[in-house]
Amino acid sequence: MKTLTLTRDARGVAHVQMNRPQVYNAFDETMIADLDGAFEELAGRPDVRVVVLSGAGKAFSAGADLQWMKRASEATREWNLEDARRFAGMLRCIHECPKPTVARVHGLALGGGVGLACACDIAVAAEGTQFAVSEARFGILPAVIGPYLVNAVGKRQAQRLALTAARIGAEEAQRLGLVQQVVPAAGLDEAIDAIVDELLASGPQAQVEIKRLFAQLEVGPVTEAVRELTAQTISRVRGTDEAREGFAAFLAKRPAAWIPPAGHGPRGTADGG
Repeated sequence: MKTLTLTRDARGVAHVQMNRPQVYNAFDETMIADLDGAFEELAGRPDVRVVVLSGAGKAFSAGADLQWMKRASEATREWNLEDARRFAGMLRCIHECPKPTVARVHGLALGGGVGLACACDIAVAAEGTQFAVSEARFGILPAVIGPYLVNAVGKRQAQRLALTAARIGAEEAQRLGLVQQVVPAAGLDEAIDAIVDELLASGPQAQVEIKRLFAQLEVGPVTEAVRELTAQTISRVRGTDEAREGFAAFLAKRPAAWIPPAGHGPRGTADGG
């Protein structure tokens, strides 16, 4: 892939690194296609347990590449529609990845870069990281990333960020829910590794079920339909091989079969795949 570096370590942790540091990992048509392809591939790989999304160089992602946006402004509406659909499909691919996804955010996350962080399940930022939903400064709007931003911070805060296009720091981003954790820059990789360890300790199929169920839940009344959905789900999952192994391991005071053995620690040898 031209714009990404993709590796997998011995624990089954895939690292997807955006690799356009010369433009602060701003994305264009090529990177959108590469991200879509990478997450589609990783979603179907049984040897992948967790996916970490990061950016090379000084920034996570500065959002849309300005040359791409200039081309879009001069193109037909039909071209723009197909282009926007590809962008929307890429974010959906990240958001609906059945494996837990973690955004490693540093430096800058602007515009679509904020959308990438919001599309991941978990986002951790280094102190000093700057965020902005900056599209309105260019006379456009954060349409495709909007649903993910609203889900992360709520409608009113999302609208404020979009209308003002103001930059906010990592601490405010955490208060709003845009990221869940802020750590010193020197400890960012350690924080990511700690989260990955926690994710690897949970059953992989249980995590698939969590993401599938939570995607169907909304904030609001717990209706009869919702209660039935949850009852049907847990009754089915309780009888799986993974559930039986989980309870057996707990009662026997041993690690469950899905936990990587000792010696396969963080940042193990990558296989490049």
